[in-house]
Amino acid sequence: MIRLEFLALFALLPFTAAAQTGTVRGRVTLKGSNVPVHHADVLIPRTGHKAESGDDGSFSITGVPAGKWEVVAHMHSLSDQRRSVQVTEGGISEVSFFLDLSPVREQITVSASGKEETALESFVSVLSVSSLDLAGKSGSTSLGDLLDNQLGIAKRSFGPGTTRPVVRGFDGDRVLVLEDGVRTGSLSAQSGDHGEPVDPAQVERIEVVRGPATLLYGSNAIGGVVNAISPQHDLHEKPHAGLSGSVSATGGSANGQGGGSGSLRYGLGAWQLWGGYGGMRTGDYATPLGTVHNSETKLNNGRFGVGRFSEKMSWNLGYSLQDGRYGIPSAEEGAGHDHGEDVDLAYRRHQTRFTGSLRDLGMFEQATLKLNYTDWNHRELEGAEIGTEFFNKQFIYRGEFQQKRRGVRSGTLGFWGMTRNFKSEGAEALSPPVDQTAFAAFGLQQFDFEKMRFQFGGRVENNRFSATGLRNRAFTGFSGSAGINVPVWSGGVIAANATHSYRAPSLEELYFNGPHAGTGLFEVGNQNLVRERSLGLDFSVRHQGRRLRGEMNFFNYSIADFIYYAPTGDFEDGLPEAKVLQAGARYTGSEMRVSAALNGKVWLNLGMDTVIAQLTANSTSLPRIPPVRGRVGFDFNHKGWSARPELILARSQRRIYSTETETAGYVAPNLTASYSIARRHALHVLGVNFFNMSNRLYRNHLSLIKDFAPEIGRGARVHYTVHFY
Repeated sequence: MIRLEFLALFALLPFTAAAQTGTVRGRVTLKGSNVPVHHADVLIPRTGHKAESGDDGSFSITGVPAGKWEVVAHMHSLSDQRRSVQVTEGGISEVSFFLDLSPVREQITVSASGKEETALESFVSVLSVSSLDLAGKSGSTSLGDLLDNQLGIAKRSFGPGTTRPVVRGFDGDRVLVLEDGVRTGSLSAQSGDHGEPVDPAQVERIEVVRGPATLLYGSNAIGGVVNAISPQHDLHEKPHAGLSGSVSATGGSANGQGGGSGSLRYGLGAWQLWGGYGGMRTGDYATPLGTVHNSETKLNNGRFGVGRFSEKMSWNLGYSLQDGRYGIPSAEEGAGHDHGEDVDLAYRRHQTRFTGSLRDLGMFEQATLKLNYTDWNHRELEGAEIGTEFFNKQFIYRGEFQQKRRGVRSGTLGFWGMTRNFKSEGAEALSPPVDQTAFAAFGLQQFDFEKMRFQFGGRVENNRFSATGLRNRAFTGFSGSAGINVPVWSGGVIAANATHSYRAPSLEELYFNGPHAGTGLFEVGNQNLVRERSLGLDFSVRHQGRRLRGEMNFFNYSIADFIYYAPTGDFEDGLPEAKVLQAGARYTGSEMRVSAALNGKVWLNLGMDTVIAQLTANSTSLPRIPPVRGRVGFDFNHKGWSARPELILARSQRRIYSTETETAGYVAPNLTASYSIARRHALHVLGVNFFNMSNRLYRNHLSLIKDFAPEIGRGARVHYTVHFY
């Protein structure tokens, strides 16, 4: 059966003849002047062809198939522009772009298909949040805080340093967190008090992908893929002559926040050198009920590397270090940590990565190999003593082959593998050492016709677990997808996808046994689990115009043998005992956002998302599912000035699991304001973010400590960033 699955996957190889091509060239300048914009991205989304504007603003894209195409120019916080061009065989098509400061910009993603495309052309639902959009949350040291309240995304937390994104109600091992397309190697999926640390100043953008494209990265990513893109992600594609980089600083109230960051990149001929360093500190945060004790955080991170570019081959080698510490807030009697002392978690991550690529290899436009080694160490500190220590060493290799466009057909083929060694020592070591190995082969094929586009994908993945003194397990399964994207009016498309996927149980679900303060349960793992099997259906309507932009998404996931924690009614070590069981489950929901120009300077922004997740046999609600949420706001812009008032709304959550309590609804007003100065070689942004301006007492339903630790009260953050290029 496995052989048949691999044959079916690699039957997706291209077979059609090459198309006749032409050239698209032009210039990118600032609107209202002749000042050139260099390092702007110019992209033909339907074909994947792209270029970067030079120092004089000019660009040239060769090898474009003959036909009529949409061309997009995009850069930082400047407005995007679309132009239609007619490409003829052997001809040259001219097009010019005039960019300006704008609150509404094109969302560019590389995670959805392995190559750059816009959210409109993507088959799946994509969210791309740029570093400038993240600046209003510059005080965050954990990934969930950065993405909280984005469309379809909430945060799970055990305090400020522990947050992790929850996508469409899915958490833990069902949401895959990446950095530049490779797993981060952290332990945030296994426990509520383990965070996913990130410095927003060291991130160029964060992409969230839902639907079939997740098969490029892992069969366990049924909820979605969250990919943090660093400024170094494109070093293997093209050189950047001279010096470029960014510097930022931030400070805030309500938690005593302060920090700064800087990154530099220098190009000399074919060589590139890059590096960066940043740090962030916050103290205990204030709420309308008082200060939450032991909620401080700190994060330091640094990275450096070298790379070389040529027309046929390029490579880069980099190293990064993350070092941090955060407190675990606890009630008077302890949140499962009944130690009588404050509990802090200290972590350190070493990461070494090599990326190499070859271009123009026969039927392949580009072949890329990534090698990544991560050494994660995590210590639970009880006063001066180490209570429990975790070690996670992980080596990942990934190869991708971007096929040359042949007629209407293009795509990606690849393989991926992982070796992982996990162990824990101390009072709360929940399993013996576990070794995990995995291998997968995947493919994504796309057919572009004039009136519609089709996409088919598949992934075969094998996971093996070897645990000292316990039963060894192996799982192999095939996941497949099919999607369609149909332009139905000017600037509007309808997209639909169907996905069949499998997920192997995680090592925590198989082998953990004992008191786990991070989940508030005495966990009893199940070594006899079988793989989860799911059928997902997604439907999306999108529009992008000059005065109106928006999307509506509807989804339904039916999951057989869904793995969950079922309380037995007994207590062990002061915690409810819960066994890992399997049953059918269903996730159903919708997402909507609209941006409408009221006039040339004011935009209205609306958003809403909802999800219902239940066991199908008895309609029991699953734990920590976000309530219905809404967002109402405006964007005011005049020259370089911008103001964005908004209301974040949430209904009460009464659909609860047996271990949960209900959460009241709330309305929280926020205001973000900034002043931007765009120049030929620099972009300056000075901003302030006022959050929870009414000092509303509210609780996050996805917080494991919400009953005694409400969310942060009224406060403000001030930030300054300069990008130079």
